[in-house]
Amino acid sequence: MAEFRAPVGTRDVLPPESARWERLVALFAGTVERAGYGLVLSPMFEEVGVFERVGEGTEIVRKEMYDFEDKGGRRIALRPEGTAPVVRAYVQHRPTPPFKAWYAAPNFRYERPQAGRYRQHHQLGVEALGTDDADLDVEVLALAWSVVGALGLSQVTMLLNSLGDDVCRPPYLDALREFLAVQELCDEHAATYERNPLRVLDCKRDACRAATEEAPRLVDLLCEACAAHFARVRAGLESLGIGYELQPRLVRGLDYYTRTTFELAAEALDSAQNAVGGGGRYDKLAEALGGPATPGIGFGMGVERLLLACDAEGVFPAPAPAVDVWVVDTTGGTAAIALTHELRAAGVGADRSFDGRSMKAQFKAADRSGAALALIAGADEAASNTVTVRDLRAGEQETVDRADVVEHVRKRLS
Repeated sequence: MAEFRAPVGTRDVLPPESARWERLVALFAGTVERAGYGLVLSPMFEEVGVFERVGEGTEIVRKEMYDFEDKGGRRIALRPEGTAPVVRAYVQHRPTPPFKAWYAAPNFRYERPQAGRYRQHHQLGVEALGTDDADLDVEVLALAWSVVGALGLSQVTMLLNSLGDDVCRPPYLDALREFLAVQELCDEHAATYERNPLRVLDCKRDACRAATEEAPRLVDLLCEACAAHFARVRAGLESLGIGYELQPRLVRGLDYYTRTTFELAAEALDSAQNAVGGGGRYDKLAEALGGPATPGIGFGMGVERLLLACDAEGVFPAPAPAVDVWVVDTTGGTAAIALTHELRAAGVGADRSFDGRSMKAQFKAADRSGAALALIAGADEAASNTVTVRDLRAGEQETVDRADVVEHVRKRLS
């Protein structure tokens, strides 16, 4: 009988790598919670309309979304991105603005698996709704930059752009369509550029890259309000010492972005797949999901892609094993049951061998575990109501009364 394997485009994350994931989520949570962001847990699936509203013209919705009809006849979609579910929750529950949330969740996209991006990939992100103050943009971008720095990444560039608003974007799109009408585009965009010309700027194919080299830039045609907003964002980043690169091609992959848009590019990764995070402002999304007009901004960071960047720079390794003590019991296992239970209750990581293994085999397991100490419970210790404490690094050992061993271990480890 053939073995079952994880579906194409998915992967299993096992220890010790999974401990690294835990550490990354904890680092992210600590960073954003210090800025007042609270955890939001939203469903893994939503009514398909929640995601159709974020951009029916985007590949994420048109080609990549996992959608199906459930047993009740409802059209459901697995979450392809993290922002829309949080905004839907905001619209539904109407928390007091400004609403500052963070999430850690899997996303699902039917696309060709690539480095750091799977059909089920995992994202960390923040969303802030209720104000269009440019200073909030600065805060959100600075939080993303802080996470990168806390991981130890140094080869990351912040790419920055503004996509304007309903005042300045429509005339820009008309100008861009007029420009593209006389260009040689790739086959896909030659047929679709009129519907969504911004996608051409994001195209990585040589034909579109060359054709748009001299295309008009939205950042040069911003209305007065958008220009002032963008200037405030840039000044705020500069005041914090956060460097950025102005990138007029940056439009991101969803239609809901307005004004500030950014991406974090990891230079240690292949340039075609080096985005470790990004986001921007989405001042019309809450309204599109049936709520009152509510400005918002946020970002997402891919867990897999972030850790690839860490590997490429040699930073943020997997943490050391959590086990501090290994109990070696040659009297049948009863002592190991009691000792591991007492140690764990006292906050000490403890483990043991099973199946009545020999002392030699148990010590091999202790060495593999990375534990600092071994507690030996043999026949001599049982007779004298003691435990032998061996330092697995130095090889030294001492005998301790059974009643005092947990406190003794705690002091040794501290």
